[in-house]
Amino acid sequence: MGAAILTDLLMEILIPVAAVVGIGFALMQWLMVSRVKLSPESQGPLAGSKNKNDYSDYLIEEEEGLNDHNVVLKCAEIQSAISEGATSFLFTEYQYVGIFMGAFAILVFLFLGSVEGFSTKSQPCTYSKDKYCKPALANAVFSTVSFLLGAITSLVSGFLGMKIATYANARTTLEARWGVGKAFITAFRSGAVMGFLLAANGLLVLYIAINLFKLYYGDDWEGLFEAITGYGLGGSSMALFGRVGGGIYTKAADVGADLVGKVERNIPEDDPRNPAVIADNVGDNVGDIAGMGSDLFGSYAESSCAALVVASISSFGVNHDLTAMCYPLLISSVGIIVCLITTLFATDFFEIKAVNEIEPALKKQLIISTFLMTVGIAIISWIALPSSFTIFNFGNQKQVKNWQLFFCVAVGLWAGLVIGFVTEYFTSNAYSPVQDVADSCRTGAATNVIFGLALGYKSVIIPIFAIAISIFVSFSLAAMYGIAVAALGMLSTIATGLAIDAYGPISDNAGGIAEMAGMSHRIRERTDALDAAGNTTAAIGKGFAIGSAALVSLALFGAFVSRAALSTVDVLTPKVFIGLIVGAMLPYWFSAMTMKSVGSAALKMVEEVRRQFNSIPGLMEGSAKPDYATCVKISTDASIKEMIPPGALVMLTPLIVGTFFGVETLSGVLAGALVSGVQVAISASNTGGAWDNAKKYIEAGASEHARTLGPKGSDAHKAAVIGDTIGDPLKDTSGPSLNILIKLMAVESLVFAPFFAAHGGILFRIF
Repeated sequence: MGAAILTDLLMEILIPVAAVVGIGFALMQWLMVSRVKLSPESQGPLAGSKNKNDYSDYLIEEEEGLNDHNVVLKCAEIQSAISEGATSFLFTEYQYVGIFMGAFAILVFLFLGSVEGFSTKSQPCTYSKDKYCKPALANAVFSTVSFLLGAITSLVSGFLGMKIATYANARTTLEARWGVGKAFITAFRSGAVMGFLLAANGLLVLYIAINLFKLYYGDDWEGLFEAITGYGLGGSSMALFGRVGGGIYTKAADVGADLVGKVERNIPEDDPRNPAVIADNVGDNVGDIAGMGSDLFGSYAESSCAALVVASISSFGVNHDLTAMCYPLLISSVGIIVCLITTLFATDFFEIKAVNEIEPALKKQLIISTFLMTVGIAIISWIALPSSFTIFNFGNQKQVKNWQLFFCVAVGLWAGLVIGFVTEYFTSNAYSPVQDVADSCRTGAATNVIFGLALGYKSVIIPIFAIAISIFVSFSLAAMYGIAVAALGMLSTIATGLAIDAYGPISDNAGGIAEMAGMSHRIRERTDALDAAGNTTAAIGKGFAIGSAALVSLALFGAFVSRAALSTVDVLTPKVFIGLIVGAMLPYWFSAMTMKSVGSAALKMVEEVRRQFNSIPGLMEGSAKPDYATCVKISTDASIKEMIPPGALVMLTPLIVGTFFGVETLSGVLAGALVSGVQVAISASNTGGAWDNAKKYIEAGASEHARTLGPKGSDAHKAAVIGDTIGDPLKDTSGPSLNILIKLMAVESLVFAPFFAAHGGILFRIF
């Protein structure tokens, strides 16, 4: 079959070195951001960058607050309040999540250990009956350990992202005094810190776990990589609570602040008189940063685990070809190096000199990383894979060439770019779809809502075709392994994707701080421009997450079907069809729960904000301070309470269906949830993103058409604010959480597959 060019020793050096380089690069970016001091002594552009992005035509006059020490101190004070609020919320959330993590770890151990009655004797291997593998009890122990590893890594990823974002937001505001280019670089570098830390940590922890588990499992690679799937389960289960809890927090505050502040009191967004403004800025970090970081880490962990499980029962695992076996990890390693080079194009090779260059600069990041990664995949496929090998395909071994695997990864990578640009087209106010939504505001909120919903439904079409083509090509070339590595291809540039995604909330916070600190209108225009570009890139990030979730879930589904010893899944059988129709219903049930949770929390927030405006003398005039702490507490309490039911729905469904109805019905549930969940997630995210940018289009007034709809406070603007308020929970709570639903149910089913295959279907056995 031909041996790989890359030796095992070089492979074992390359993976950890790439991870360490990624961590080192993240720290270097953080050091550069830290040079912006939150003190009045910090005057002028960054030290050492005298001629870099130093545009005299962007400088503001002294009287506009450039050298106002009080403004700088105010920025530091606001940043501190946001950071403390976000840290307090995450610690509270993690206490509850920690209890769940411990309880679920016990369930993993008990379910998997009971497969063979907690036997310590070696058992015939699932796919090679003539060989003996490690006992089921060992699988239970190591699956539990890998679950805890994935969960902890996910929590740490989210927490680090939040700390970095809250560290950078005021620094971005202060840099905006010297020009939009300075502010852009600070925000983007801060996002890069999060992106590289998450990508590198996820890779390094997985690599170390595999090598430690190998000390016990030895040649039993089937058992080893089956146990490793717990890593993906841990990552996604924590991401679910992070996304749902953070999403409820941020949208409760945002809706309360917008409805009372903008619509009823006609005051600007992030006005310091608004009691919900601090909670709103805290929410950007705990929802869009911490939740999103955990979410994409979960996608990475699951796609890696799905590929490793299938590879372990293919010729890679059977022949103990370690380099080829670690092909998924090598893709991620190359991705870190490619993203490092790509980042330099935004921060060092090109300069942002004007507002209209921000969004193109972010789009170039996606294009450059995709082109470079295509070359990287070609090289790694050539040197790390044998020229010919076999891949497990539902009981058979399919002959595959290394160039075919290259195409599988590449098709996933390019499908991600297509999804990204389609998402941008439907959510950016530079294009006609969002401008049409903005124009519909002339006749009120109702037509705005109708146009926004239509846009969201239409935006599903091309991404679904892109995903379908990816599935067809990758499955035709390399069966389920091809789909798993296609998902990895889509996520291979995760460091760049996260940098772009995190840039958005950092810029949003920067604008809020500028408003609250009383900085000049020109500074706020710059931060608004950064934020508007960030809104579009955040929508692109969600598109990537949803697209990769579809591929990851299908790969996990294939691994589950193989592990549960199902030769086919026949939708015409009653057992499967009832699962299919129930699974298709679950995303709607889940969305209903999360939307209502946001609504309930927002209702309390609106009442509190109204109460403060009506009962605190001098608040509207600016002579009295609002009670920010009460609003922060309302968001915290509501999100902690409301995140539990949706989380329970997702986590308990596979356990209940698999135990009582069996693996056939569970396979139907997974297929149904995947098919309907992807559609609902894309339409929800894009509808919300379009409504948000339609509002910003009117507010910015950058074109003649936009000026006819404005200014702020006009009837059209108020209609746009209502649309944006409806879209907030769609794009930041329900939509992004749905991709975790479909991934988490699939990986949980795979982890518990041995138990379901051995003891599942209790009700059907009785009747």
